[in-house]
Amino acid sequence: MTAVKSSRVHSAVALAACVAAIVLTLACSGKATAAGSCPTAAPQNGGTPEWTLAGTTGSIAVTGSTDTTAPAVNVTAPFSVTQTQVHTLHAGNGPVVPGTATVSVCYMGVNGRDGSVFDSSYERGAPVDFSLGGVVPGFQKAIAGQTVGSTVAVAMIPADGYPNGQPSAGIRPGDTLVFAIKILSASS
Repeated sequence: MTAVKSSRVHSAVALAACVAAIVLTLACSGKATAAGSCPTAAPQNGGTPEWTLAGTTGSIAVTGSTDTTAPAVNVTAPFSVTQTQVHTLHAGNGPVVPGTATVSVCYMGVNGRDGSVFDSSYERGAPVDFSLGGVVPGFQKAIAGQTVGSTVAVAMIPADGYPNGQPSAGIRPGDTLVFAIKILSASS
């Protein structure tokens, strides 16, 4: 029979209990999102817009996501712009994202023509990983140069989105697209 020092066992148990208490406290306080997930709840009271933009036609009001809520993009349709515009809603404190990075993001895409959400990792509750070299130019412009942890919004001209449309997503040629994006991580 092997003797075990009880002080080591008690220390390990105490450490595990402390870690469990911290995790439970964070989960109960709503301040932390499970790793690898995107919040699905709508902002309370619609949230206060952090970016408003009058377009060539229409306008948008964007409220970024938080640790516990998805973003909100309200469109006065039809919304269009003549130049792609990026706005940092919340700056992160991580490293700068290079233009060739592979990123993990939560995002919501909205069609400026009618204000409809055409895609949302927030609705699915899971982030998406991809190379910035494999996305539409407006999405790359929104993310490259930002810092990990940032929440950004972009209103992109059709040429930076889907100039020929994307029928399966309800995007017609000439549609301005709006994205709200949370950058979770980036690697070279």
